[in-house]
Amino acid sequence: MDAWYVAAWDHEVTRTPTSRRIADRPLALYRTEDGRAVALADACWHRLAPLSMGKTVGRDGIQCPYHGIVYNSAGRCASMPAQETINPSATVPSFPVVERYRFVWVWLGDPAKADPDLVPDMHQMDSPEWAGDGETIHTACNYQLVLDNLMDLTHEEFVHSSSIGQEELSESDFEVTHDENTVTVSRWMHNIDAPPVWANYLRDRFPDYTGPVDRWQIIQWQYPSTIRIDVGVAKAGTGAPEGDRSQGVNGFVMNTISPETDRSCHYFWAFMRNYRLNDAAITRKTTQGVSGIFAQDEAMLKAQQEAIDANPDYQFYSLNIDAGGMWVRRMIERMLAAEGQLAAAR
Repeated sequence: MDAWYVAAWDHEVTRTPTSRRIADRPLALYRTEDGRAVALADACWHRLAPLSMGKTVGRDGIQCPYHGIVYNSAGRCASMPAQETINPSATVPSFPVVERYRFVWVWLGDPAKADPDLVPDMHQMDSPEWAGDGETIHTACNYQLVLDNLMDLTHEEFVHSSSIGQEELSESDFEVTHDENTVTVSRWMHNIDAPPVWANYLRDRFPDYTGPVDRWQIIQWQYPSTIRIDVGVAKAGTGAPEGDRSQGVNGFVMNTISPETDRSCHYFWAFMRNYRLNDAAITRKTTQGVSGIFAQDEAMLKAQQEAIDANPDYQFYSLNIDAGGMWVRRMIERMLAAEGQLAAAR
């Protein structure tokens, strides 16, 4: 709970209140007159009516749709119907909010620990050196299954065989490193044929090139549930492994997953590229392409959650390829234990 989670894209939060459940906590999201994003508990103090069904009033208030009680952005009651005296207990929780990287982030734990510097790094999302867009997937599975999926990309060979998958994914070596709040999985594949999607991306920049490529996947998880994946291909032997990616195409698959319930989550993603930055057609093409690929993941994750629910006593087994995901799970367990939540999570 002591962490930043994305509650919404910044364009989703407007003067019209909207609802979003994060970490099993219903939130009412809206903007004040001066454009500041607000996150309140989505339940009126009086009879627990959802504030997200109400309307914004005044400079920073929101009015309950049931009996008209008004709360300010700090969650304190500003007015009550049919009485001048305001009950001092008439408050609803207000949660720290930060807007960064095109997202509205919310902190549901101890507000004294809500340091904006702890927002996970997703600077490619609004950097002038990168271009792209993304979407949200409402995924019918526990959020940690999405983290497992992203930390081991060998599944591409089987789930995405017609687009980004290839045998070299399972055949190549990889390296796993970690520190206190990150886990990184690095994989390089040298002098191989580009899979269909990456061959198309390479042709966007080098229309006449049809030769072999060096391909890379550098996956980094950041506490609590953000994963940036540095991906790309370059003409084989042109120095990409040593740091010269000028003869290739580079993208960042940006992922941040916010738990909704223990069996559902909000999966915010984007694909950002560093070439042909002003080409809106390429942005549409890559966003649509990645959306189709992720739809295959969504179907698999939903089926996996259904199988887990049907076999509640089954314990996962792990392979070498699960090393990155296992480190993520260990670190999340450590964080849950520090907050006294580990038993409930298990």
